[in-house]
Amino acid sequence: MDHAAPFPCPARLNLPVTRAISGSPAIAMIISLMSTFKSFELLSGNHDKGLVLLGDHAMSRLPERYGRLGLPDSAFQRHIAYDIGIEGLVRSLSSMLDVPAVLGGFSRLLIDPNRGEDDPTLIMKISDGAIVPGNHPITDEEWNYRVETFHRPYHNAVSETIDRVANKTGKAPLVLSLHSYTPVWKTFPRPWHAAVLWDTDHRAVAQLLGMLRSDPDLVVGDNEPYDGALKGDTMYRHCMLTGIPHALLEVRQDLIGDEPGIAAWAKRLAPIFETMNADPALHEYNVHVSRTGPYE
Repeated sequence: MDHAAPFPCPARLNLPVTRAISGSPAIAMIISLMSTFKSFELLSGNHDKGLVLLGDHAMSRLPERYGRLGLPDSAFQRHIAYDIGIEGLVRSLSSMLDVPAVLGGFSRLLIDPNRGEDDPTLIMKISDGAIVPGNHPITDEEWNYRVETFHRPYHNAVSETIDRVANKTGKAPLVLSLHSYTPVWKTFPRPWHAAVLWDTDHRAVAQLLGMLRSDPDLVVGDNEPYDGALKGDTMYRHCMLTGIPHALLEVRQDLIGDEPGIAAWAKRLAPIFETMNADPALHEYNVHVSRTGPYE
C-alpha cells in the first residue's frame, strides 16, 4: 500500500518546487495548502539568557493528507502519538523564564523527531501494540518525504535557535529537553515522578538530579525508565556532538495531564532551571565520548 497524498507532490515527482509550481497549478495549490502545516513552533524569549527549551513530542498533529494514519481518533490522545502535558509545560516554562523554546509540531506517529534519520524506529509500524496502517508498508519516496518535510525542518529550527543563543551570549547555551512517560508500562507501575536521561555528559544532569531529589516527596530516576544514550537522537545530534551542556527531563504524564498539574510542575522546575542556567560551568563547550560509540 502506497501512502502517497491523493495528489502527487513534488517530492514524489522528483521535481524542484519552483518547477512544480510553474508547471502545475494543481500541485501549486497542494503545496500552498501543505505550507500551512508547521513542523515546529518557535516560542519567543530572551536569547541573551543562554537557555533553550525543547519539546520534541509536544503535539499530536498530522497534516490533513494523512488522515489519522488509519488509526482511531483515540490513538492521538495516547502517549503513542505525543508526550502528554509537555506542550503546556514547555510553554509555561518558556514564559516564566523568558527563554526561547522549540516545539515539535507533528505527531511522532508520523515520524519521530527524537530519532536519527537512519534509525529503523524513525517511522513506527507498531507502537505499544497499536498497528499503524498508514506507516506500513511505506515506500522509500514517502519515507524520504517525511524526513525532508517534517523531521529536518524541526531540527533545523532547533539548530538555528541554539546558534542564535550561542551567538548572543558568546558561550555555550544550556539545552533542556522535556518529555513525559506513562505511569504504567506493560502492567508494571513506574514509581518515578520524574527522571533525568543522559549519555556521558553529567554536567547539567548532576545539578538537575540533585535539586529534584532534594524534594523528599519526589522519586527521581537516573536513566530510568529509559537509557539516555541513543545515537542520533535530539540530545546526541545537537548537544553531544557539539559539547553543549544538556539534560533530558522526563515527567510522569499523569502528573502533568491537566492544567493544575502543569502549573505545579512549572512552578517546581522554573527555579531549578534558573539556578542551573546561572552556573558558568553549564555554559562551556566540552565534548564527551558517547556510550553509543565513536562519533562519525
